[in-house]
Amino acid sequence: MEGDCLSCMKYLMFLFNFFIFLGGACLLGLGIWVIVDPTGFREIVAANPLLFTGAYIMLAMGAMLFLLGFLGCCGAIRENKCLLLFFFMFILLIFLAELSAAILAFIFRENLTREFFTKELKKHYQRNNDTDVFSSTWNSVMITFACCGVNGPEDFEDIRHLPYSSLEKAIPEACCQRELQSREGMFVNKEACLEGIERFQNRQGCYTVILNSFETYVYLAGALAIGVLAIELFAMIFAMCLFRGIQ
Repeated sequence: MEGDCLSCMKYLMFLFNFFIFLGGACLLGLGIWVIVDPTGFREIVAANPLLFTGAYIMLAMGAMLFLLGFLGCCGAIRENKCLLLFFFMFILLIFLAELSAAILAFIFRENLTREFFTKELKKHYQRNNDTDVFSSTWNSVMITFACCGVNGPEDFEDIRHLPYSSLEKAIPEACCQRELQSREGMFVNKEACLEGIERFQNRQGCYTVILNSFETYVYLAGALAIGVLAIELFAMIFAMCLFRGIQ
């Protein structure tokens, strides 16, 4: 009976570690995508130290989970006490790190409000100055998502104009409609857009557009994170039980 219980524990641990292996692969893939994605997210990550750090933490955590899931599977199948103990200690460290990251994300969530982005835009944005990382990032976002400012074109009314602009309240070129939403895309009518004709402008704010675009993915990421934490917890329990059961 004891042998059957140990065998059941071994295969359950293998199953949990297989899911950890898959979860690590997903996090690793997501981290790589955020860092190398060519549609503007790379610039956003580079411009924001918090996002930059978070992306690399996600990449590192994914790689560690990928490796540990593999080690856990090997330790369970081979019934190796050293591998099981090594797996337990490292999965515990990862579990605590992920829990700390979730708490920090909750604490600093106010930095992602509409008011925060509006304030930062009005303070740092320099329109078509692509040598400035902040401005280049915003231009990439507005072009990619066909949006304008945080709330809309009115965000740019209080931002000073660079010498090349002769219009008193012209919106930046990135807010003008394009046939293809990329920097290489042709303008529908650039002159009319800059003169203030609204039908040639992107009028919707980026905050709403991006929030709507990623709402589903945010819930999916949250559910995935909770699932990974639960699987890690069960894997630690099974690892310790299997460790104590091996003679």
